[in-house]
Amino acid sequence: MCEPMGCCGLLTPEKLPIPLQGISVDVQVKGFVADVSATLKYKNEEEKAVEAIFVFPMDEDSAVYRFEAKVEGKTIVADLQEKEQARKTYDEAVSQGQQAFLLEEDESCGDIFSCSVGNLLAAQEAEVTLSFVQELQVEADGAVRFALPAVLNPRYTPKGQKESVTMTLPGLPVSEIPYTLSLTAQFRSAYGIAKIESSCDLTPLTYTSDDQTEAQVALAEGHKFDRDVQLLAYYCEAHKPSVTLEEGSPDNEPGSYMGDAALMLNFYPSFPESQEQSVCGEFIFVVDRSGSMECPMNSEENSPQRIQSAKETLVLLLKSLPLGCYFNIYGFGSDFESFYPESVEYTQQSLDDAVEKVNKLKADLGGTEILQPLQKIYKTAGRPEHPRQLFIFTDGEVGNTKEVIAEVQRNSHSHRCFTFGIGEGASTSLIKGVSRAAGGTYDFITGKDRLQPKVLKALKCALQAIVKDISIDWILPPGVEVSLISQTPVGIYRGQRSIIYATLKGELSEEAEGEASLQYKIKDETFTNQLKFPLRPNTKQRLTIHRLAAKNLISQLESEPDSDEVKQRILETSLQSGVISSLTAFVAVNKDSKTPVEGPPVQRYNPPVAMYCCAPMLPQNICYYSAPMAFDTMALPVLAADQKLMELDEAPAITGIDSLSIGNEEQPPVPDGGSPEKEETSALFRLISLQKADGSWDPSTEMASILGTSEDFGGSCPDAEMDSSVWATILALIWLHDSCSEQRDEWELLESKAIALVKNKAGSSLDEYFKAGITLLKSSIDPAVFAF
Repeated sequence: MCEPMGCCGLLTPEKLPIPLQGISVDVQVKGFVADVSATLKYKNEEEKAVEAIFVFPMDEDSAVYRFEAKVEGKTIVADLQEKEQARKTYDEAVSQGQQAFLLEEDESCGDIFSCSVGNLLAAQEAEVTLSFVQELQVEADGAVRFALPAVLNPRYTPKGQKESVTMTLPGLPVSEIPYTLSLTAQFRSAYGIAKIESSCDLTPLTYTSDDQTEAQVALAEGHKFDRDVQLLAYYCEAHKPSVTLEEGSPDNEPGSYMGDAALMLNFYPSFPESQEQSVCGEFIFVVDRSGSMECPMNSEENSPQRIQSAKETLVLLLKSLPLGCYFNIYGFGSDFESFYPESVEYTQQSLDDAVEKVNKLKADLGGTEILQPLQKIYKTAGRPEHPRQLFIFTDGEVGNTKEVIAEVQRNSHSHRCFTFGIGEGASTSLIKGVSRAAGGTYDFITGKDRLQPKVLKALKCALQAIVKDISIDWILPPGVEVSLISQTPVGIYRGQRSIIYATLKGELSEEAEGEASLQYKIKDETFTNQLKFPLRPNTKQRLTIHRLAAKNLISQLESEPDSDEVKQRILETSLQSGVISSLTAFVAVNKDSKTPVEGPPVQRYNPPVAMYCCAPMLPQNICYYSAPMAFDTMALPVLAADQKLMELDEAPAITGIDSLSIGNEEQPPVPDGGSPEKEETSALFRLISLQKADGSWDPSTEMASILGTSEDFGGSCPDAEMDSSVWATILALIWLHDSCSEQRDEWELLESKAIALVKNKAGSSLDEYFKAGITLLKSSIDPAVFAF
């Protein structure tokens, strides 16, 4: 028996060793941009030539700009070609017995890639390296987030559409992953680095500069690539506006895209603190109820189910809505259903009815077809005085991503859309693409992240007054012209970064200065955010800003309706910048191969690893992880909760999955990371569930239990004539501050409604009542925190 990761590496079900031996990643983070190189190491331990194919996820925003192979000491740099030409070049080389390498983006969406190594000879070793740059997201707490995706869930394909490549891959359970990943990361920030955290084990943080502006970490040795790798860097000033000016490439003519200087502007638009939140709006919550939503949020033991986390979040959202708005809830899978034929007014009666319905929701609607419910929503008339706001919750296992984004884009004038990717493996193409198309925000909930604070952050954005008339003005010296690459922002929100890319033509002088102004209106008031910058390009950059700008433009063009003109612009931008697109691919041919291969090579896929979890369609739902393993392509059919590829009695024997059962038969035990036992409901959620639509609480036995008081706590009210609900509400607010201060992001909107109610009913005695409540609950809270 061969040792795992030993002389012959991993084995296929036929005991054939796989060609992929390991992955090493180098990450260079400067401010809010990452430059990454990932190297895949191959060795063919079979007696015949093989073609190794590796399908893996990448972030939607990644701009892949270089691909090279190293064989027998020789480095072969790939060319970026039109995709069909690149495939032809690769196929012809392989058929002629030459060694060839191909890297391409999947046709269905921009966050899945495949790497093919053709004609890897017996006992031969090879390395392929891909390099990419990407913008980094800033979290609500100010952390700059870098994520290396590991999870590649199968993407459900609606009927009549081309099947996603993810649905054809075999898989193994997480418990059988004998695979490790090495990763080193260096961070630089002009304002200093406070700390770096991760969901994975890291080596100790090492500062490489005396002023703590540079630091490095690495994954602990032996890390299994069975989860997304997430690094959170906390800078001393994360929300400071900034400008990066990068000179053009000396290898390109001035006036060309890569020859001119490129500019990246990071705005943090300011809003008046006194700006009132809107009490109007039509809030439509669209919730994924496909089978895969019964998967756990992550691979940790006792991780909550995705559907359970979504249900608790829906209750919190419903409780946080303002009186007088309108709302509805849609659930989707293979089909869809809504709570009401059209949105209903937010009242106590409608709130109670909706909460009751939410508590009964299950992940029982089969596949993941989100297009149909969106079309139904768009066909339903809205209310002009109540701007429509969509909130979409999904694990993102969608095969027709581009079609969905196009539909949202067509209707972007009538709504804003806020999207949330639930669990590891959510499609970044879907989540980011939909929110950007409709001027909303997006977020991902992975690892031990909680869904609730991220969703409430988005609701606060949705309750902000609509920002209108957004424009950008420039002041530049004579002879310098600006060409805007990014679209003018569609949506602007407090605390949210707005990134603008542009190129500058003309002579740039170190003594000269430029200025960019972002202008917008809130109601009838105009606001201006200015950024001044010296026209002195950074000569030490590696064309990072040029490539990010090119990726930004390519993504914009790919979201537009297909036309020959759009395709030509995508192709030209991709080839000029060297950044891969849906219409291009990297290809390399080793023309110095000493011995041509006779006959076609044997294909060896390095497919994702599977994680088992319970689902209604099948007793074991398989979510796919991209940690490479190897199988013959016919060895193991894919069974997914979101799509039944074949009837069980038609399926061949399944390798690696024992005791499958259907229906209500006894199911096999769930491995580690599977569906957890039902967790005890938290006291916070219990209290939130008791709040009424107007923001008040009524005294009850349940509330007394949560507060830790006697059931007749109403008798301790300092004013016998006070409405009992006002006293109960005051006690609830004190308890929230005293017991759940670290989760304030989750109940801040609830508090606003409650404060408004008690201020209106308690009048000048409010301070006295709060002091009495603090005494009753034996709290040390300062009444000043309630900002009466």
